[in-house]
Amino acid sequence: MNTHTPDNRTFQPTKVLLCLVAATLFWILNALNKQGYTMNVDYPIQFVYDDSLFIPTSPLPRTVRVNVSSDGWGLLRHSWLPFQVDPVNYVVRNPLRASVINPSSITAALTEHTKKLRVNYILTDRLDLDFDRRMTKTIQLVADSTHIDLAPRFAVTSVINLTPRTIEIDGPTSLVRGLPDSILVRIPRKRITENYDEELPLNQLRHPLLHPSTDRVAVSFEVGELLSPLPATPPPPAPVEKPAPVKEPVPVKKKQR
Repeated sequence: MNTHTPDNRTFQPTKVLLCLVAATLFWILNALNKQGYTMNVDYPIQFVYDDSLFIPTSPLPRTVRVNVSSDGWGLLRHSWLPFQVDPVNYVVRNPLRASVINPSSITAALTEHTKKLRVNYILTDRLDLDFDRRMTKTIQLVADSTHIDLAPRFAVTSVINLTPRTIEIDGPTSLVRGLPDSILVRIPRKRITENYDEELPLNQLRHPLLHPSTDRVAVSFEVGELLSPLPATPPPPAPVEKPAPVKEPVPVKKKQR
């Protein structure tokens, strides 16, 4: 009689895999709790200034690159979840005199803003600031009636309507001061034979630093066909040359001997 008992201690890969996962997770959690990690992060920054009086003439940086120290959890939050980090406020007290970001001020602001991170130093070498005074100017829109391309025997039979007739331009003083007081609105359509009613773009005012109240203008006018052609304008009469006056000879007295 065979009394041999079968060995039930077979290899179970599932249990081994679970043990490895548990050990790895324990190691990761233990590592994240340790202090002394350093990392370079791009921290969002928001500039605070009186935007009703001043306007930046060059794009303001959206982030500042800094070197920070913390535990693993703090660095993980700022590296993998940057969208949850609130931007730090950097106050520009005198925009016309501020040419660069003060590293000491931004370090102090970051230190106060990030409680769980220690800011070591700023990595960005130079962060320029360029501001100008904000200015608003009113510009009149004028229809370029002398260059409307009409078909033969057609003419404009009404007032040319523009909506709006004036626009407001907002931007840096150095640019707004150089704008003209009025802008000609050209009619691009060729050989017009019917009433005109279109919206036209104001391409003359396209600039990244200029902000017009509107970038389009509505132009409308009536067009009619003439029953008879317009009389040709006679050329101006040629000037008549007057004959030069004839000088009479002056009598010369003869000397008596």
